[in-house]
Amino acid sequence: MFVSFEGIEGCGKTTQVELLTTFLSQRGIPHLITREPGGTSLGKLIRKMLLDPANSEMEPLTELFLYAADRAQHIAQVIRPALETRQWLICDRFADATTAYQGYGRGQDLAFIQQLNQWATQGLWPHLSLLLDCPVEVGLDRARRRIEDSALEGREDRFEQQALAFHQKVRTGYLELAAQNPARFRILDATMELERLHEEIVTILEPYLNQKN
Repeated sequence: MFVSFEGIEGCGKTTQVELLTTFLSQRGIPHLITREPGGTSLGKLIRKMLLDPANSEMEPLTELFLYAADRAQHIAQVIRPALETRQWLICDRFADATTAYQGYGRGQDLAFIQQLNQWATQGLWPHLSLLLDCPVEVGLDRARRRIEDSALEGREDRFEQQALAFHQKVRTGYLELAAQNPARFRILDATMELERLHEEIVTILEPYLNQKN
């Protein structure tokens, strides 16, 4: 079972992935947690380049190709092997994020991104994509408070530094992707209390828990 978590900055994906990890462990379900970018050793280097605020002059097309390179390596080295061993694969963002951020957010050609994603994924897509949706202002406020509470000394990454309009476009992109792929996507209200949101996610996943794929 391949499940992706999607959403804008500060939507709470990483927290919900952690809660789901605990749940799956308690149920004795073999699983692997990964993320994009950065799910491989090579991917970690790519992630550093993509998120570093010092790379503010990175061209949108360069950014797009770096995400595709990360994904191709991720599929070959992590995702496909995990699925072949019948593990659950939980991914913090996948190819839909590229369409939302680099397509809708950056204005790159959507048809080209779709073709690039098909090559990078080799046609392998999540069985289920959970979109944690919240207003942009809520997400960015959460992201900035997280930075203030951490050891990052107020350092935002390249995407958190983007203008509000950029993040609005990304959210719109995600919602349009969900509307275009209703069989795969589930939209959840990311403003609800953490435990309640976790319970809703578990309810969605419950029918899949006894499946063998």
